[in-house]
Amino acid sequence: MISIFNNGSVLYAQGWRQAAKGGLLVLTTNRLGSIAAVALALASLTAPVRATDDKLTFVLAPQATSDYIFRGLSYSNEKPTLQAYGEVGYNIFYAGFWASGNDYIGTLGPWELDGFIGARPVTGGVSWDVAVWWYNFGSRDPALSRSDLDYVEFKLGASISPVTNLTLGLTGYYTPDQDLAMTESTTVEGTVSYVLPQVGVFVPTLSGLLGWTGGNTDGFFLGEKEYAYWNAGVKLGIEKLFMDFRYWDTNIDNDLADTRFVFTVGINLP
Repeated sequence: MISIFNNGSVLYAQGWRQAAKGGLLVLTTNRLGSIAAVALALASLTAPVRATDDKLTFVLAPQATSDYIFRGLSYSNEKPTLQAYGEVGYNIFYAGFWASGNDYIGTLGPWELDGFIGARPVTGGVSWDVAVWWYNFGSRDPALSRSDLDYVEFKLGASISPVTNLTLGLTGYYTPDQDLAMTESTTVEGTVSYVLPQVGVFVPTLSGLLGWTGGNTDGFFLGEKEYAYWNAGVKLGIEKLFMDFRYWDTNIDNDLADTRFVFTVGINLP
């Protein structure tokens, strides 16, 4: 998916929704609630929330990728597809969509259209991202309707920039049990990115992600109850254009979760 830096620029990062949304922390639902409580407590102890300018912002990023990877798993059956990310923001609040071709385990597809709404307050040196996502899929199985596959997920993320050009992030996702669509599950992702000096017309950014997903249903994730995933790569920015070269892997023994290199090219508009 797409991750948004504090300055509003777009960084390609599939599995982001990833963005993605700090170590392999094994969390239960209650623990995630505790994280949210601690986060709010820390926020209250730091500087007041800083608002951005009161103006409307807009981001649109169409792109093409060699493989749609969501949390380490191929959601396009290891085939290329087209995607787009769009977002409208005002002050600290934002809303938008993620669209992609989809072909997952013969059930989801041929499309995915997700919506989200959230806020990105800043307290002290910590940038927060609190959001709700609605995942909406087409169905390849005539016995399943779209309502059988759609689900809602909650996101809480925080990032810091300890030194210039370096960003460290930790994001937790909680998904309630939603019948056939999704088992009750928790996801934790740690991210790191570093913007290198410009080389000719290119602005390179090195980045990596380490994630863990666990659910309450045995075998829900390609035969596993829980699994880990990770990526590392470089993004090359050329003004509004970008190219991303990324290595993905998981600890699942399945063709849809094997080691792979993914190439993505797109443009940030306007």
